[in-house]
Amino acid sequence: MQVAVITGAGSGIGRAVAVELAGRGWSLVLAGRRQDALEETARLAGSGLAVPTDVADPASVAALFAAAKDEYGRVDLLFNNAGTNTPAVPFETLPPEDLATVIATNLTGPIFCAQAAVAMMKAQDPQGGRIINNGSVSAYGPRPHSLAYTASKHGITGLTKSLILDCRDFGIAVSQIDIGNAATARTDRMSQGVPQANGTTAIESRMDVGLLARQVADLAVMPLEVMVPFLTIMPRTMPLYGRG
Repeated sequence: MQVAVITGAGSGIGRAVAVELAGRGWSLVLAGRRQDALEETARLAGSGLAVPTDVADPASVAALFAAAKDEYGRVDLLFNNAGTNTPAVPFETLPPEDLATVIATNLTGPIFCAQAAVAMMKAQDPQGGRIINNGSVSAYGPRPHSLAYTASKHGITGLTKSLILDCRDFGIAVSQIDIGNAATARTDRMSQGVPQANGTTAIESRMDVGLLARQVADLAVMPLEVMVPFLTIMPRTMPLYGRG
């Protein structure tokens, strides 16, 4: 039995990854803010332990991993996927509370989840596991007026590099998958046109979220002796190169 903890599992990328992993025989621990959304993911996946979780709250994260341990006894994979964003506004007008929410959800929360996962993976027998961080292509190429999201995703790259260093002696493999324009409700606006780095507005292509889910699952099943530190997946025609 292999056990995956998936944050942001109630919709979008997290839900797609949950369904794909379940199809490959994984046991699931589904984390997110909404019980009903998590239960719908579990229904679509055919199974799954739904644990309402606020990743920005360390006590909530501790309860999530305690539930995983109580139910399954171990964790083999953390897909650090929970995230949020702000409306696109000029840098100097970004409300402090919006900045704080994005950093707490997109960066501090994944750090809390990684801490809890690493502690379990070090202690369990057999030792080890895998962490996959959802970095986004914004981890190296910002969109206009995206300070909070871009800063948080650059921070995920720092988290990934630190985990690679600190976990390599404990059988824990770490990857970051940088995703561009997966077709979910969050990217519906791409089909209407979004601001570009050159000041224009353009429609952007999107990719089937199922393709991304299969890529995450392929990373998850690699032997722990091997890891892919960074991987980018995006539509071929997405205008990433040239925006920064």
